Amino acid sequence: MKHLLALLVAFVALVVFFGGLMIGRVTAPQPTELVPTPLPEETLCTQDAMQCPDGSYVGRTGPNCDFICPPVTSSERVRIDTPRPGAVVTSPLSLTGEAAGWYFEGSFPVTLVNWDGLIIAEGVATAQGDWMTSEFVPFVATLTFTSPYKDGEPDFMKRGSLILRKDNPSGLLENDAAKEIPVSFAP
Repeated sequence: MKHLLALLVAFVALVVFFGGLMIGRVTAPQPTELVPTPLPEETLCTQDAMQCPDGSYVGRTGPNCDFICPPVTSSERVRIDTPRPGAVVTSPLSLTGEAAGWYFEGSFPVTLVNWDGLIIAEGVATAQGDWMTSEFVPFVATLTFTSPYKDGEPDFMKRGSLILRKDNPSGLLENDAAKEIPVSFAP
């Protein structure tokens, strides 16, 4: 009888073990077939270049090899021909360039300051064509000033800036814009 009881306990243990094993297999998540993700095709663009409206150059980029110019901000809607950034300026200073959307009644303000922001001269840039357009329109301005730099003074005293301000008769901040060109003063 002892042998029969031991045999029965062993049999029940085996049934429980194999039953649990089978239940685990049935309820376990089944492995899915792994489908390889295709690699994106590499696009090789030619090394062409294009000049953007702001004067910068860009190459082709992206999956379609497009030219993508940087967005044009309001300060980039004015271009300066003379003086060039860093130029040594003397009086009278002639200013030429072109602007789009900066004019009101055909002009916008121009200011010349020294290294410390002190105003040396003020004037207006005047449109040289139909200013009521979204296109670039040439302008001219002349500023007369006394040089703030004297021979023998420290070099930082030579520095100044020409500041062009978009004419904003509305007074709204979102319509404000300015462009600053660094210049140097002759003694």
